[in-house]
Amino acid sequence: MHMSAGQRTLRTIAGWAVVGLFFFPIYFWTSVAFRDAKDIFSWPPKFFEFPPTVRNFEQVFGISLGFGFGNQDVVTPGGGNFYMAPRLWDSIVIASMSTVLAIVVATLAAYSLSRMDFRGRHHFVNWVLSTRMMPPVAVAVPMFFIFKQFNLLDTYTGIILVHGLMNLPLAVLLLKSFFDDIPAEIDESALLDGASRWTIFRRIVLPMAKGGIAATAVLCFIFSWTEFLFVLTLTQTSIKTVPVVSSTFVTSIGTAWGNMAALGAAAIVPAFIVIMLVQRHLVRGLTMGSLKQ
Repeated sequence: MHMSAGQRTLRTIAGWAVVGLFFFPIYFWTSVAFRDAKDIFSWPPKFFEFPPTVRNFEQVFGISLGFGFGNQDVVTPGGGNFYMAPRLWDSIVIASMSTVLAIVVATLAAYSLSRMDFRGRHHFVNWVLSTRMMPPVAVAVPMFFIFKQFNLLDTYTGIILVHGLMNLPLAVLLLKSFFDDIPAEIDESALLDGASRWTIFRRIVLPMAKGGIAATAVLCFIFSWTEFLFVLTLTQTSIKTVPVVSSTFVTSIGTAWGNMAALGAAAIVPAFIVIMLVQRHLVRGLTMGSLKQ
């Protein structure tokens, strides 16, 4: 349908307005990381006209950035109550490894459910779906006692296993839908040519499902990156992720909003990098199955 110049202009303005509406909270939260306390709580609020500072980032990461805006105090490397660099590393390790674990297991399971006909297959798929419906709080306490028995409390291995299991049902269901969209005739033709199931899976099906795998990996990474309850329950002092340590910024004398915003702004970067790395396959993965030949 042909649109007039006025309609195109209105659509462009509306599009930018929607983008601004969703982007503004991210901008405001990030800007808080570059403010002193007096500018955070100023009234009327300052959206742009404030002297920026990197003091909050220096305190959170325990380093001196060597530059700044205005007067900067000296920060002792690795010190301070709000030093959170190791916790950011904990989040990166746990989210990355749990995503790899979930994708590897889910890819094999989803291909089997998509291509192999066995008794009770549909019941098994329904069971996988039902595990996703279980609230995490229902298994957090039993998990604590199980992990305590096997000395997995406060370990990377324990949290990676839990996050991998947490993401597994969703990953299996998503990847099964992506494999279902790949014609089974391709497998049958390869079998007639003498290829094994493993060869077909590795050399034919996996390359065709790269978009779906990328989309599933991004979702698993984000869910692990933002998970709170299991990390809170199954860790003590050695390991903490960003969502859990963010609660420590609330103290008896108030909330350190600047430091919390600095940690939050830094926590956005790894997730953004993951999305950028797979963006070439991400759009295709999110749209697989929307069109049928």
